[in-house]
Amino acid sequence: MLYLLIKAALSGVVIAVASEVARRWPGVGALIVSLPLVSVLAMIWLWRDTHDPVRMAAHAEATFWFVLPSLPMFLLIPFMLRQGTSFWTALGAGCALTIALYLAMISVGPKFGLRL
Repeated sequence: MLYLLIKAALSGVVIAVASEVARRWPGVGALIVSLPLVSVLAMIWLWRDTHDPVRMAAHAEATFWFVLPSLPMFLLIPFMLRQGTSFWTALGAGCALTIALYLAMISVGPKFGLRL
């Protein structure tokens, strides 16, 4: 249980630092959240828990393929905000787009040999 709390606290600190930095310097905050810190932490925790190179390789590869359908959200949200759309509507549309693209990746990916 202590291990789980340590993982959660360390992961939460990354998010808190990024959001605080972004309040002062949006570009630097964006740089921090664009870094694959969550992915790296997840790989560290997975490696510590399993020491399984096959599982780690599958995780890292699946992460790559799942990053791709999430990227359009980061273009749609600013576009909508600049058009006068409310934040919550833009965020919802971005999330809906990402979910649709994730579902597409899950259904289409295996047809091209991707193991997700």
